[in-house]
Amino acid sequence: MKGVGRIVKGSQVGAVYLGNGQCRFRLWAPTANKAAVRILSPVERTVELEPSDKGYFQALVQGVEPGSLYLFQLDGSRELPDPASRSQPQGVHGRSRVEDPSFPWDDQAWEGLPLNRYILYEVHVGTFTEEGTFEAILPHLDFLKDLGVTALELMPVAQFPGERNWGYDGVYPFAVQDSYGGAEGLKGLVNACHLRGLAVVLDVVYNHLGPEGNYLGAYGPYFTDRYKTPWSEAVNLDGPYSDEVRRFFTENALYWIQEFHVDALRLDAVHAVFDFSASPFLKELAQDVKTVARRLKRRVHLIAESALNDSCLIRSSECGGLGLDALWNEDFHHALHALLTGEREGYYQDYGRVEHLAKAFQEGFVYTGEYSSYRKKRHGSPSGDMPPQCFVVFSQNHDQVGNRMKGERLSSLISFEALKLAAGVILLSPFIPLLFMGEEYGEKAPFPYFISHGDPQLVEAVREGRRKEFEAFYWVGDPPDPQAEETFHCARIHRHDMNKENHRHLLELYRKLIHLRKRTASERPTREGIVVTSFEEEKLLFIQYPYDSGHQAMIFHFGLEPRPVTISLPRGTWKKQLDSSDECWAGPGSKVPGRIESSGEVSLVFSPTGFVLLSGV
Repeated sequence: MKGVGRIVKGSQVGAVYLGNGQCRFRLWAPTANKAAVRILSPVERTVELEPSDKGYFQALVQGVEPGSLYLFQLDGSRELPDPASRSQPQGVHGRSRVEDPSFPWDDQAWEGLPLNRYILYEVHVGTFTEEGTFEAILPHLDFLKDLGVTALELMPVAQFPGERNWGYDGVYPFAVQDSYGGAEGLKGLVNACHLRGLAVVLDVVYNHLGPEGNYLGAYGPYFTDRYKTPWSEAVNLDGPYSDEVRRFFTENALYWIQEFHVDALRLDAVHAVFDFSASPFLKELAQDVKTVARRLKRRVHLIAESALNDSCLIRSSECGGLGLDALWNEDFHHALHALLTGEREGYYQDYGRVEHLAKAFQEGFVYTGEYSSYRKKRHGSPSGDMPPQCFVVFSQNHDQVGNRMKGERLSSLISFEALKLAAGVILLSPFIPLLFMGEEYGEKAPFPYFISHGDPQLVEAVREGRRKEFEAFYWVGDPPDPQAEETFHCARIHRHDMNKENHRHLLELYRKLIHLRKRTASERPTREGIVVTSFEEEKLLFIQYPYDSGHQAMIFHFGLEPRPVTISLPRGTWKKQLDSSDECWAGPGSKVPGRIESSGEVSLVFSPTGFVLLSGV
């Protein structure tokens, strides 16, 4: 789609270093009468910016090299960091720095991966290693490759206040967190991933900016008071001046794709991207990303998070949708979590039956327009016609672990056998699986919410907000202090635990499941080919997949006692490929035989909280 003000170029705002000592400074400040850039190094000087259309000011300045520090001046008085700063070495309140966009890339042959080959591994850079940097991740990439992961997903890396943050308080969308290693460190990580055949997904936040160090509002109407988000002011995407606000965030998306070679963007909480315009921002963003991907001859994907169960997000624009590629499926997680833990507080009150997980396997969403007791209204839209690769599923992620009062992982809530069952459900599903760092070996470290704000009043507001957030769950006690360094340190994963016995068995099970998944990846069936049967009393879910090379059948048993169940299994010989209760997986032993002769129905005894994978011979 073409239109006035639309772009499909790389980033044009901020300080763009052009080489040979030349830097173009471009600023959007539509309510200012004049603007200038004060360059503070290597030689201090002030350069007036020339006004241009739609509230932009710009200048091509000579004698500026990478590393030069600068601030923008508005109307000859207030000096502020660049809202499109590429680097903030002095923190969110400090001077901006000119960056050289060049990098010695070695990934020229990389074309990206199709979505149906994605096996995501979510990482928080600050807690994945002791050092908390991009560079420190590099030695662990071969482990992830050996595990079978195909895509590394990074929680947000845009510059945030201090050195401890989940990343959703970022206030400079173009600047890579300095304490993580900055732009150079991120590019080095992406390059290393591509050389190993790993895609890179970056979490970006276009619904709000953090509260500390957020100077965008001083430059122009980036925000609106017509809508509210749970975190701060809503971004102005459909009001006066919104064309250039949309341009700012579109340029940001293209910046990560073009300059950093990122393969996919995970769009945070798009239910808080408020936009009632005739041509929504998200739809235009998807179109522009697809245009750039075609030009680059690379596969690039947009994956959204939404609390709305709105399949319109992932429907094509030709079918009236917004054209995003995939969606985090919270429904699938909630249905699985409620069965594994028995929890029914908060939003889990809408789940807890096997039929809920069965519907998730059949249709994607559990709630597709039905009444939700938690929300006190109908929820969701039909999704049964969407292909499985449109949904990302998980038993854990940063939100579902970190938004518990104590930040407990599943490994602290359920048994070892149930952890294996959770792995089977996620990795044997037809959807895109996501693992949360350390999950593959049963990491015990919690992942609580943490910050390092400099404003004491803001810190206290965050503390109070966290306490109120948990009221619907009736959890006892107080959450860890998000500002305390110990809260951050306790979230670091303990990689040495993977060599301990049960951890080692769980890790090998994950490897095996991923191997089995990849073996049939090219044949993965459409939703229409899946047969799903739920046994509510027995707490058992039975699923059949037809493949060109034969059939597969999966039995997931959530009950706490061995149960005999009669299942309809097509006639013929069936071989047991994997049984989580077998002793080789440190299980209690299984009563399911290695070969089964079926006359159309088979009676079998299934172990508690376990799963069995069968294949037709």
